[in-house]
Amino acid sequence: MNRHTKTALFVAPILILGGYILSDMYLENKAHENKVIQIQQEGHCDVINQRCILKAEEFEVNVTHENGITTVNSTYPLDTATFFIVDQSDKAQYYRLGMKDSPYYWKRETPLGKLVANKGDKYKLRLIAEIKGGKYIAEFYTQTL
Repeated sequence: MNRHTKTALFVAPILILGGYILSDMYLENKAHENKVIQIQQEGHCDVINQRCILKAEEFEVNVTHENGITTVNSTYPLDTATFFIVDQSDKAQYYRLGMKDSPYYWKRETPLGKLVANKGDKYKLRLIAEIKGGKYIAEFYTQTL
């Protein structure tokens, strides 16, 4: 075995390990970059009857309202969640949701139940969910069936 082969066999594992570490650092840095991703309403949304799913690729958020408490449940742990109720003049009242039991569940008392209590009531809502610097945003309507 000549010295070039010996050098290559010695250097190759170091280069492989270094490449693995650098690629991991790059991907982790990329994940923390600020980005805005829009979440789309999937089907009909009825938060009072627990049928409101918002989706962006594999990320899903379920929005419900029961006994005066609005709850957001997501497939990934959230850093923060902010819920907006938008009136007819397009003015939004925001509610910072608090973590319920884990970063997957967020809740807060809101007046949403009074606004869409009757069958056929429709209201515009917005949601901003933050995960590692990325903001998932949605504007959607809930209508009680």
